[in-house]
Amino acid sequence: MTSGAAEIQQRLAIDLAVIQQQCDTPQMWTHAARLMTLFAKTFPGSDGSRAVSWYRMAAESADHSGDVDTRVWVRGRAAIALGYEGASLPIAEMFADQALAISDQPSLGRLNALYGKAHAAAIVGDADTARALDLEGRRVFDQAGSEDGEASDYAVPHWRLGVFRSLLRARLGDEAEAVYAQDEARRELPATLPRFRTHLEMHRGLMLVRAGDREAGVEYAQTALNALPPEKHSLTLRMLMDEITR
Repeated sequence: MTSGAAEIQQRLAIDLAVIQQQCDTPQMWTHAARLMTLFAKTFPGSDGSRAVSWYRMAAESADHSGDVDTRVWVRGRAAIALGYEGASLPIAEMFADQALAISDQPSLGRLNALYGKAHAAAIVGDADTARALDLEGRRVFDQAGSEDGEASDYAVPHWRLGVFRSLLRARLGDEAEAVYAQDEARRELPATLPRFRTHLEMHRGLMLVRAGDREAGVEYAQTALNALPPEKHSLTLRMLMDEITR
């Protein structure tokens, strides 16, 4: 949650090389699937060949594990990563649909899948579907959300749900709901994760653009991004800036 993509790639590359030689038990396939999913996240979703290839390998590894929660989580995490970035939307929907079909039990994987699918719907203009998925996602969170003290890419505490919902509602032009989600997330966001505060600020810039004031929205978002030290910038933030300036 605090490291940049390049650092994560370097740290995971060795682990993945070792673990892929030891995948002879369901438990090891589970570990490999989760690490592959995290590794995939270090590539921009717009570079479909690399990110999606790793997500597919992660899903295959999860299937080898036979663990339902892992199978759902890997696909759900891929769906929200791509949906939030607004990249490879058909692939995001595919992973989301697969996750939702594997199990209907409340879980973090199902939660991620619902919001990945919701973001994809919002981007293509299907507002009714996006809002319905948001409502279902909030119900699932009430049953399966992470504790607020968890700061991990594998967790979805309440503040992170707020980040998902903030961008979703900004994309839909639902200003009141977007601001509510942003305010909730800010109150609970750990001070050690300034990058996510930048996400929330940039969502406000997107809201201004959606409201018709493109110049002010772009300036607001760029100011927020510039205030974050460059070493803490992420691929997702850069893709969000591209969406705002389009």
